[in-house]
Amino acid sequence: MIDAPASPPLPPPAIEQPAPRQVSYGLVTGRAARGTVKVIVSANGRRLAAKPLRGRRFSLRVSLPTGNVAVRVTTVARGGRRSSRVVDEVFGLPAAASPRSVRSRQDPVLARKVRALARDYPGTAGIYVQSLTGGAGAAWNAKAQFPAASTLKLAIAAAVLAEHPGVPAAGSGVHSLMLSMLTHSDNASANALEVWLAGSTSAGSHRVNALMRSIGLFDSEMYGGYELRTPASRIPVRVERQPSFGYGKHTSAFDMASLLRAVWLASGSRGRLREEHPGFTTADGRYLLWLLAHVSDAPKLDRVREGNRGVVVLHKAGWLQTARHDAGLVFWRGGVFVAGVMTWSSSGAGTSSDRLAGKIARLTLERLRRT
Repeated sequence: MIDAPASPPLPPPAIEQPAPRQVSYGLVTGRAARGTVKVIVSANGRRLAAKPLRGRRFSLRVSLPTGNVAVRVTTVARGGRRSSRVVDEVFGLPAAASPRSVRSRQDPVLARKVRALARDYPGTAGIYVQSLTGGAGAAWNAKAQFPAASTLKLAIAAAVLAEHPGVPAAGSGVHSLMLSMLTHSDNASANALEVWLAGSTSAGSHRVNALMRSIGLFDSEMYGGYELRTPASRIPVRVERQPSFGYGKHTSAFDMASLLRAVWLASGSRGRLREEHPGFTTADGRYLLWLLAHVSDAPKLDRVREGNRGVVVLHKAGWLQTARHDAGLVFWRGGVFVAGVMTWSSSGAGTSSDRLAGKIARLTLERLRRT
């Protein structure tokens, strides 16, 4: 008796989204092998969705766990043959936070509480918060210019990605420098990326400034490299009190919040950053947000995570002896809001600045949950 030949194994699916070292809002797309009749999506070992397949292309929307996940796509053919492919190093974000354009509007209750917190700070503060999925927000002294410190490293990253051909590969020099500059705020890496961008730190700074101006941000100035010895809105944005710090790198709470909003929109192929800089792709936006999700720093805006399960903060902080800032995106089940909190004190800015950032984030989250 001659045995029937065994069916050939089913080739694994080709996954387009999500991609490694990128954020994901839950869209899973790709192409299955011929003969596939079903697609199953799991994350961290838990089954999320299954869908019959006609043809070879698949697209499913799933609710990913927030944070670091491994996404598995399993395809099934007639007769039960299966194959799988896993995408590691994905950072899951709520589907409700998917990029969209909304009109900003002031929330009077939030504005009053933000103003009270700012006035209680023993120094000068600049604050801008806005729900990016609903539009409501508030500001105080948001156009005042502060010493930028490391916050403008986010702008360096955006300028580099706008010029780099594709998302930097794992293990590449640019990826290593980006990781070091953003997650550990390394000054030498920031300088090296400015040199990569335009041949020198001064020329790189001009490119960074040009990118900021191109998307309507005029309160910021890169002004050369970093010293190696140191580690349009309906919400009223004004200057209530301008710190006196001389000349050098500077930015505002409004500019940093607006830059983060531009990156978030670009991660969904929307907004001025994507329009003005075609080289800054949707994948670049998702990659840059993934980097910000892995920042290591003393708790500031991310203090809001205490007692709030499922809340994640993607942010970039900066600090000097007299200035201490944080700017970030706070994701929660109902959406996402942006927050920029900048502080300055001639006698020195310390942990009171960190506490202010945490209070602003918590206040905003509580208000948005109610409304």
